[in-house]
Amino acid sequence: MTKLTHALAPVLLFTSLAACAVIPDAASPESVAVAQGTPVALGQAVQVGSVVATPIAVVEDSRCPINARCVWAGRLVVKTRIDGAGWRDTADLTLGEPWSTHDVGIALTSGEPGRMAGEGQETPASAYRFTYEAR
Repeated sequence: MTKLTHALAPVLLFTSLAACAVIPDAASPESVAVAQGTPVALGQAVQVGSVVATPIAVVEDSRCPINARCVWAGRLVVKTRIDGAGWRDTADLTLGEPWSTHDVGIALTSGEPGRMAGEGQETPASAYRFTYEAR
């Protein structure tokens, strides 16, 4: 081998290996989404039927504390990004109420933890876990 060949060998090796590398598309939610029915935190994507749902923020959590009796059950509303094939929507999904767009139905079916009476403080956003299902 010539000196030129020795000098180019590392470059050629790196180039050939780089051509074979599989790099996931970080911008694609499908590449990091967990399976439907898996509780997810804010910002974590979940595959829900043919779409990917990502809870963005808790808009309202006025649910009755689990250790209290209430006249009104209250509600949990979560701002959710929904990504489909070639489209993206953001919607405020209410616990137990189906929502649809682009002929796709989705529902927020669970939000944990439940509120407790007498805690005197709000649930930290990082403590929430949400479950979505296709409808």
